[in-house]
Amino acid sequence: MTHQTLDYATVMRERGCRVTPQRQLILDAVCDGGGHTTPDEVYARVQARAPAVNRTTVYRTLDFLCEMRLVVAAQIGGHMFYEIAGATPHHHLVCRKCDKVDEIGHDAVKSFFARIERDRQFLIDMDHLALFGLCQDCRREPER
Repeated sequence: MTHQTLDYATVMRERGCRVTPQRQLILDAVCDGGGHTTPDEVYARVQARAPAVNRTTVYRTLDFLCEMRLVVAAQIGGHMFYEIAGATPHHHLVCRKCDKVDEIGHDAVKSFFARIERDRQFLIDMDHLALFGLCQDCRREPER
């Protein structure tokens, strides 16, 4: 997924926000990660192109981009990962044993979200859900 599929500048301006060079650079750095990327990886990419941009700016901008729903974040295995927001949400299955991460479409959990909203009157407002367990390969391995 690239951020070129969405006119992020228009989205920011429509919401009353400026498109700064730092925001554009950090969005590019997330996109260059090709999927799940850590804040440290984003920071390293930004530093390679603009050494004057500090770590605090990167973290604050990542938070801003998530608020704008241009970037989504997920905590997986105790680490935060970022990626460009897609047209539809997706979620993750994370193996606790081998750390493999598989993506699943929102359709797989949509009825679960709807049931929570109906039963608890609680509207889930999230872009990522991470479910932890054991992948098929690790389930087949005998216990040691």
